[in-house]
Amino acid sequence: MNKRLEMMEENRVKLTAAGRRAFAEKGYAAASMDDLTAAVGLTRGALYHNFGDKRGLLAAVVDQIDSEMAARAQEIGARATDDWQGLLTEAAAYIEMALDPEVQRIVLLDGPAVLGDPSQWPSQSRCLQATKAKVERLVAQGTLKPVDPEAAARLLSSAALNAALWIAASDRPKEVLPKAVDAFHALATGLLARPL
Repeated sequence: MNKRLEMMEENRVKLTAAGRRAFAEKGYAAASMDDLTAAVGLTRGALYHNFGDKRGLLAAVVDQIDSEMAARAQEIGARATDDWQGLLTEAAAYIEMALDPEVQRIVLLDGPAVLGDPSQWPSQSRCLQATKAKVERLVAQGTLKPVDPEAAARLLSSAALNAALWIAASDRPKEVLPKAVDAFHALATGLLARPL
């Protein structure tokens, strides 16, 4: 990689990290781009060159955090005894991450308010594809009813995301969490070929 490309990537990493800190501490609306860029020794021009604007930086930060959430949830789900328990465990882990203040503010509150429908985000699209692959395996195994894998994956993914959004917007997130996870499990269980 040439020196210029290395510097551009380094600036992008610095700006993303600074944006993540600023958005977590102050929220999107109150985060100052001048303060953010000065904190990492860069100019507003570097921000605009790499992300277009403040909204573009938020999109990059949301993608980073949401991708980390999905990876953590998948790692937790992979420890389960079978694919079905893995699916439930992964969704519960994703939903529980709504208690994290950084996740709440950046991904679940500011993200939808500024970037629009989360189901259209690249990170959510990747989550959907991973869920679809799990559903395809579960249908092939006969664990789930012979439903359309994409339809089931979309409904499961949106249920987990909406549960997380509900928790983040709640005045009592710790009280909402078990209700959300229980309801998700009840909905998902309806897809089983045979009741457990």
